[in-house]
Amino acid sequence: MPIYFQYIIIVSVLLIIALAIIKGSKKDFKIEANKLVEYLGGKDNILSMEVNLSRFKVTLKNVEIVNKDAIQKLGARGIVEIDNQLKIVLGNNAERLKKYIEELKKQDAIK
Repeated sequence: MPIYFQYIIIVSVLLIIALAIIKGSKKDFKIEANKLVEYLGGKDNILSMEVNLSRFKVTLKNVEIVNKDAIQKLGARGIVEIDNQLKIVLGNNAERLKKYIEELKKQDAIK
């Protein structure tokens, strides 16, 4: 058996594993994002959002109903509360989360 055939098999297996990981991480993101929205008091409690690098700043109707402990357990590296705003350090997913929540709110507006 030629050596290049073995390399083709190895590369194919690695590609399949990589695709499985990518597909699984997309599903996990939606689950985590939905949990975060729930912990923020639901999408109706979210008035506005901003992203600055890894920080997710959210303005809320009622900050009292937010479950900050659950947000921390979800992976937030820090939370700062100022009046009716929360600044949450989320890492690389901050921008992705903002877009996801905007889509959730748009779907609600269409209904």
